[in-house]
Amino acid sequence: MNLQISRPWKLLSNRVWRTYTGGAVLNQWQQNGIPEDNHFPEEWIASVVKARNPGREKQTNEGLSWLKTEGEPLLLTDLIQSDPEGMLGTDHVRRYGTHTGVLVKLLDSAERLTIQVHPDRSTAEHLFGSPFGKTEAWYALGTRQINGINPYVLLGFKPWVTREHWEALFHRQDIEGMINCLHRIDIKEGQVILVEAGIPHAIGPGCFLMEIQEPTDFTIRVERVTPSGLHLEDHSCHQGLGFDQMFDCFHYKTYELHEIIEKCFIKSRLLSSQPDSRSKELLGRERCAYFSMDELEVSATPTIIPPQPGYSVGIVVEGMGEVRWKGGFETLTQGDCFFFPPQIEDMHLISNEHGLRFVRCYPPD
Repeated sequence: MNLQISRPWKLLSNRVWRTYTGGAVLNQWQQNGIPEDNHFPEEWIASVVKARNPGREKQTNEGLSWLKTEGEPLLLTDLIQSDPEGMLGTDHVRRYGTHTGVLVKLLDSAERLTIQVHPDRSTAEHLFGSPFGKTEAWYALGTRQINGINPYVLLGFKPWVTREHWEALFHRQDIEGMINCLHRIDIKEGQVILVEAGIPHAIGPGCFLMEIQEPTDFTIRVERVTPSGLHLEDHSCHQGLGFDQMFDCFHYKTYELHEIIEKCFIKSRLLSSQPDSRSKELLGRERCAYFSMDELEVSATPTIIPPQPGYSVGIVVEGMGEVRWKGGFETLTQGDCFFFPPQIEDMHLISNEHGLRFVRCYPPD
């Protein structure tokens, strides 16, 4: 494979089937087709993870990201395999091999997602043989009211919940009882929410989020029918663990409302402010060792992006412009997503007159 590795790689759109409906706002934001809700409410970005969708096994590459090239599209996994250190960085490859160690998504919910949980690393290793669990963080890019309901999330067990009570509610399929076990918290655009693996949660309707997470698709669901009426296969609930062992994935620590808000809602931090650019930390290493995010706002003046020892993933949240580097350039428009290998020479961003907002997501140190 004879390609220049050290350059930004534009990612092709990668919509993934899910058990819930949504995607209308995501379509509109991407300026991509008719803004309607369906079962493809998620865009997986820089993904080397295959989606776990029982019944769709014939979709062999569902979830994997493709790159734009001068010729035929190329799987990101194939380009990484051709030059792991060039694509990921020497230190990253030493620790994680050819795995990116992180997954980025965009998701837009038209209905409440089923109540769910994801295993932590030790549980994932024990039950799934995976070195990664699924801690995740959400950055609220936008919200909408659906049927007069303000966007919200369900998050964390209330103080009186026990494992025995939780399992009993599941076996009775007492959905209202399960909802009542979790804190309901309204969310607003611009908020960042960190959901550690093991904490039960559900995203409500009307949430347009950027998600950064550990790179797995292990989702334990306790509702056997989605809010819109889709009956789930057993495997979609327990992911092959069975209906007893799946409850080992929950952490049964309980929280008062103020405790779960303090634990999960992250305050952004200003990193720098210049006449032509402004950057802020959305999620830092001190709050999560598995990934981090920052956001850059730039004007028409070129903003230099210093070379970094590791890779990153970039998403154009708003605006238009260009990314330039030694030997080339790519236009930028809202919704564009990029994979940035390490040590790109002379890379800088240029906005049009309306400004540019750009989020960069980083793997583990």
